[in-house]
Amino acid sequence: MNNNLDNCLAKILNVIKVLQNNAEKTNCEDTSCTKPYLGPNANFLCFNTRPIMLYKCDNSPITLDYTNASGTSETTNVYRVESVTNDSVGVLLLNSTTDANGNTTYENTNTYATINLDCVCAIRCLNDTIVNNI
Repeated sequence: MNNNLDNCLAKILNVIKVLQNNAEKTNCEDTSCTKPYLGPNANFLCFNTRPIMLYKCDNSPITLDYTNASGTSETTNVYRVESVTNDSVGVLLLNSTTDANGNTTYENTNTYATINLDCVCAIRCLNDTIVNNI
């Protein structure tokens, strides 16, 4: 495949990447309709990540393993888009934690992977959030 983002999934992932890149460079007080940052409105903190889940054609999430700071092996199915080509996506693996009130936070695992888009049939975007140390 060529690298011109003809792939529909690659185009969607590239939009997410562009939004995240702009989040690091914008004024969070922008109230225009064309605000170039993630999040519901300018009354909130600027979000820097749109977490995603990727699904195989059998509707199961793509999961990857990583080693946490304590040296324990963990599995995740939540990612941050870092790079996109027509046939693959580079992701940062995120650790998600949901509290008793249903609020989910995401942590940087400092683990990166490349996923072949031929193995992906669907993308699920989760609520925009802040991930520290990216």
